[in-house]
Amino acid sequence: MSAPSAAVNVYQFRDSRAVPDPFLEVGSQLCIPDFVPIVVDNGSFQCRAGWATAAEPEPKLVFKSVAARSRGASRSETQIGNDIPNLEPVRWLLKTQFDRNVVVNFEIQELMFDYIFQHIGINSEGCVNHPIVLTEAPCNPLYSRQMMSELLFECYHIPKVSYGIDGLYSFFRNEKGSPHPSGLIISSGFQCTHILPVLKGRLDANNCKRINLGGSQVAGYLQRLLQLKYPGHLPSITLSRMEELLHEHSYFAEDYTEELEKWRSPDFYEKNVHKMQLPFSNKLLVSSFTTEEKLERRQQQLRRLQELNARRREEKLQLDQERLEKLLSVQELLDDGQVDLFHKALVELNMDSAEELQSYISKLGFAIEQTKQKILQAEVNIEVDAIDTKAETPDLEQLGIEQSLDDVESITELEPLFNEETPEIEKPAIPVQPVFNLAEYHQLFLGTERIRAPEIIFQPSLMGEEQAGLPETMQYVFERYSKEQQKELAQNVFLTGGNVMYPGMKGRIEKELLEMRPFQSYFKIKMAAIPALDAWYGARDWALEFMNQEEGWITRQDYEEKGGEYLREHKASNASSTISISKQAPKIIEPTV
Repeated sequence: MSAPSAAVNVYQFRDSRAVPDPFLEVGSQLCIPDFVPIVVDNGSFQCRAGWATAAEPEPKLVFKSVAARSRGASRSETQIGNDIPNLEPVRWLLKTQFDRNVVVNFEIQELMFDYIFQHIGINSEGCVNHPIVLTEAPCNPLYSRQMMSELLFECYHIPKVSYGIDGLYSFFRNEKGSPHPSGLIISSGFQCTHILPVLKGRLDANNCKRINLGGSQVAGYLQRLLQLKYPGHLPSITLSRMEELLHEHSYFAEDYTEELEKWRSPDFYEKNVHKMQLPFSNKLLVSSFTTEEKLERRQQQLRRLQELNARRREEKLQLDQERLEKLLSVQELLDDGQVDLFHKALVELNMDSAEELQSYISKLGFAIEQTKQKILQAEVNIEVDAIDTKAETPDLEQLGIEQSLDDVESITELEPLFNEETPEIEKPAIPVQPVFNLAEYHQLFLGTERIRAPEIIFQPSLMGEEQAGLPETMQYVFERYSKEQQKELAQNVFLTGGNVMYPGMKGRIEKELLEMRPFQSYFKIKMAAIPALDAWYGARDWALEFMNQEEGWITRQDYEEKGGEYLREHKASNASSTISISKQAPKIIEPTV
């Protein structure tokens, strides 16, 4: 969490910028004796990629799954992930390969793979010799998997690929002690939240449920709340800053209604409100010029403008005169009887007849005369302005020449020639002091917004969504099983995904389960060790275990024989399904009599 400043509960926005990823090199130990698999956690918020080695402490690449490319730009001009230091200036250009959590834009997905392979150090010509372990969405559509396999096998010529679900990889990584664990996985990511029941180590795909709410919708809702609260700071309330607020200042209330009542207390509010300081400038634009200086500056600007206009008129006059001379030379061809050259010149001028040429010459001559008159008038105006700006007070030296002090009868006769009053000395401009504290004006007060934004995961109706929240969906999944199976699932409720990292998430799930489960029933909630990274670590562990086995791997031969939608199952994969196309009965055409 950002460190507060000297004022109470005042926090600064970090506005962190992405650092471009380095171009790494592939070591010989990653290619000999066998090619080490590349593990890619293809998330809708962040993509993580690295090598499936036991010595790999963390992914080599972690970048946002976005690409910025303007219309008409080439592939080489596209910026990917960490190549974009600040997303806000180019947010309108951002594209992603996902629709919700399903890959649909495979042109962007290809750019993501190019970025991964280039930065991770793949330098083989026309192919990637390493196997790929790739995450996909629960119950991923067959068309999406077919296009992904086609991209990997046809474009990159990989030897084999394995698909798995990120939530299951994270679940099995945290359940290493049990060979066939059961549990209810709550995987909440950037675009949606999944509830995945696992029985005896296998996913029950028929009872998986998805809630179309995740970190993206929470950030958008928080942005709407603060923009309504602070309409004067709309440009400063960006989605990037909202994500920072969610990650560092939001939390789940164990009892939402009771927590709102606490926020009604002024003491509780002052103690728990987070004041986010927006950047601002403390310098006031105060003019320190005197009245005479302002008048002089205005006259200088007027003179520059007049000079600019005069220069433009002269340039226009010169161009028009050159044009007129050219037209007159064409007309002389007709007067000299050179008809062929005359018609050829007319074609070059895009004119049809001599009458049109004569009309254009007369109009151009009239325009030249008008321009000359404007130039003369402007010169007269400048001279008049110069005369008017001279001081009306007589020159003292000329006065001394024309009349001496001996001819003056009284000194009082000189008094009308001077100012009767001594002019006051111009006081220096005093900087205007602000009537309010600029720093406080540029602060966003996060009060109930700290709990209102993430609460939509449990109550989507807060933002107008007509769908069930997390508690109702969990209850629905439980009711689809027998009591024994419900008990087995409730004893291992597993939380994973970047959107479950809010403080209070585990306590809130405990409260919801306490309300929906039978009296004195037992349940246990477990949080992933690293909710945002355990999916990648779990995929790496699976690749290390099954690297030299056939289970879970789709080879190029499988792809060519069984199609791109083919899936070879393993413990962390989706359930395999095929496309069944019903054959229509042939139409019998009866002969006409």
